[in-house]
Amino acid sequence: MPGETNRTLEGSNTRPIVAITMGDPCGIGPEIIVKAFDSPGFPVECVPLVIGDSLPIERAIKLLGSSAVIRPMTGQMLRSYLSVALAIDSGTIALLAPAAQDGSSTTGLTPADIEFGKPTPAACEAAVSCIRTAVGLAVAGQADAVCTCPINKEQLHKQGFPFAGHTEFIRELTLAEDVVMMLAGPKLRVALATIHVALADVAGLLTKELLRKVIRITAESMSRDFAVKSPRIAVAGLNPHAGEAGKFGRGEIEVIRPVIKEFEAAPVQTGGSGSGLYARISGPWPADSVFHRAMSNEFDAVVAMYHDQGLIPVKLVHFNEAVNVSLGLPVVRTSVDHGTAYDIAGMGTADPGSLIKAVSLAASIARNRKDESEKVNGRSSD
Repeated sequence: MPGETNRTLEGSNTRPIVAITMGDPCGIGPEIIVKAFDSPGFPVECVPLVIGDSLPIERAIKLLGSSAVIRPMTGQMLRSYLSVALAIDSGTIALLAPAAQDGSSTTGLTPADIEFGKPTPAACEAAVSCIRTAVGLAVAGQADAVCTCPINKEQLHKQGFPFAGHTEFIRELTLAEDVVMMLAGPKLRVALATIHVALADVAGLLTKELLRKVIRITAESMSRDFAVKSPRIAVAGLNPHAGEAGKFGRGEIEVIRPVIKEFEAAPVQTGGSGSGLYARISGPWPADSVFHRAMSNEFDAVVAMYHDQGLIPVKLVHFNEAVNVSLGLPVVRTSVDHGTAYDIAGMGTADPGSLIKAVSLAASIARNRKDESEKVNGRSSD
């Protein structure tokens, strides 16, 4: 049933398994994975399982002069992986080869398939197989979270990939009804009402129904995933000065403000049934000041109306720290906040900071979901 997965977390001291996809092997994905494993303190409170082909990972190890060692995994080994994980040296990369859609192995990449900075059909297909395998593990309860490295959406679309990107593909794989994109940094979390659409189309796409879903999912996720039990959600305006009473547009009057009033009349309950906790939704606030207010701890999250309205402030203050989080999915999914970076692939200069943050946040969300599930089940059995 959509929304239900078995969990591998058992007991308060068990570390969550985070399945990390290698991304496009022609980009910096394999490099930042190896650099992450070489970083002091990694992995942070989790058991990392890399989903990918050994060839690009081995190449990254040689490129960086890393002492990391690959430990090949099989499906049969995964059940015992958690129990032996604590004995695995931090420099050991547990690697599971992805499976193709028909279930066969996809470990057939050749050096010609993974030339730095040059996308190939085989590399892109392998990247998709990694996503499918990682999500399958999460749905089956063999992984507690998925963390994705970047893919080449343009090349995939040329090859007939029918999804806009990771998020839409994972939504399909998990049969989720709705999903919201959030960029989360240490001090600023921003969810997007619309994502990859032309700015000229935003006003027409911004409906009451859409905004209700985005606000509700954001509020519920702040409680379940980030453990903020009475989240303060600020909703940004669409137009300059939040429309200034209709002078600069009527989106706030006709769509945003009516939806906020609905939530004021019937607040989103957080923390599970009977918790007595509710989200506090406010706005629409002028976008030129709402992010500063959130940074000043006045709000726990901001709902932005379009892509650049939300992502520019996050990346300005949290570049290489922000994490892409998919809210509303039945599985935990985080991602780095950058692309394949073909221009620096193979140079050894890629920064693994966003990946390290993404893995850490994935583990944190997995633990928070486990804790909330236990509390809800405890209340229901009373």
